[in-house]
Amino acid sequence: MSSPPSIDYFAFKVLARQGRARAGLFHTPHGNLLTPIFAPVGTQATVKAITPAQLEELDASLVLANTYHLYLRPGDNLVKEMGGLHQFMNWQRPLLTDSGGFQVFSLSATRNIDEDGVTFKSHIDGSLHRLTPEKSIAIQENLGADIIMAFDECAPPYERDYNQRAVARTHAWVQRCLKAKTRPDQALFGIVQGGIFPDLRQESAQFIASLDLPGYAIGGLSVGETKDETNSMLEIVDAILPINKPRYLMGVGSPEDLVNGVLRGVDIFDCVLPTRLARHNAAMTRTGRLNLVNAAYIHDPLPIEEGCACYTCRNFSRAYLRHLIAAKEMLAATLLSIHNLHTLLQLSRDMRKAIQEGCFDEFARDFFESRKTREKEDQKQ
Repeated sequence: MSSPPSIDYFAFKVLARQGRARAGLFHTPHGNLLTPIFAPVGTQATVKAITPAQLEELDASLVLANTYHLYLRPGDNLVKEMGGLHQFMNWQRPLLTDSGGFQVFSLSATRNIDEDGVTFKSHIDGSLHRLTPEKSIAIQENLGADIIMAFDECAPPYERDYNQRAVARTHAWVQRCLKAKTRPDQALFGIVQGGIFPDLRQESAQFIASLDLPGYAIGGLSVGETKDETNSMLEIVDAILPINKPRYLMGVGSPEDLVNGVLRGVDIFDCVLPTRLARHNAAMTRTGRLNLVNAAYIHDPLPIEEGCACYTCRNFSRAYLRHLIAAKEMLAATLLSIHNLHTLLQLSRDMRKAIQEGCFDEFARDFFESRKTREKEDQKQ
């Protein structure tokens, strides 16, 4: 069956603005995305410790899956044979896949980069593989996500010479991705690189913006640089990327990072942080984190965060969660993941509402003030 024409998809409309913050609507074949939005990460076609039904209860709209991991296991051809990623993982809402570029550079101990692509050894069994822009697009077309990423090279943030080469390769590779792409029901985003170097970020943003893609991703941040450096790079990119296309900040997912990103024109976020913290016994709140291994919670009858409407906080105490952790029960990771994901999803919804109501500046100010107050209280203890 042929795909519906792409003209019906991937229109983005900014519905409200305050400063650089935007509330928008992005159309996809599997539903509309209301921005700002946070996407839980389902690396291996599953958000760790969470079922698709639980994600729907959390009202998650977008999930990210990983090209590199799914190519290695179970294989993109198998996913295609099983009806594509939506069918395979039973998620009928929008999906996004990354290009595999970051994982090639971060997970593979042995790799050889040239102008054509990357040869690397699998982190699973050491087998040798070749990934090019054309191969990355072919894999992502087999997977069938609504939003796909151009193959890029992510360089260490402080190495200027490496970043210059990576920017040049990223620009050449996105053009090859465009030529290789065949499915009209997938939106290809180009990725802005450049480390922490203002001139490289400006050059990359200008080039990627010139391609008139359905959306733009910002890569190579939250990989070791300071928060101030991240924000500075976002301000440079925000001033260049067109306002009528969505911006996606890759791999960023703490509450303060989401607010800082929205202040600087970001629409879409993803990160493994909420579920990773949950597996390490930590709960996210808007004012900071709680380490529930702490003995202080043994007799604590309170929920993780008072006023939180998530399933975990409505039904369980810190004492119970601490017990599950001490007993090494799997339920601990699930309940903490539910809470942590709810925290970011609800924060995104609240930011959208504040933008629409014209009070986002006050919202952001109150958010950061509450975090400072919590930090001062923690220092006194």
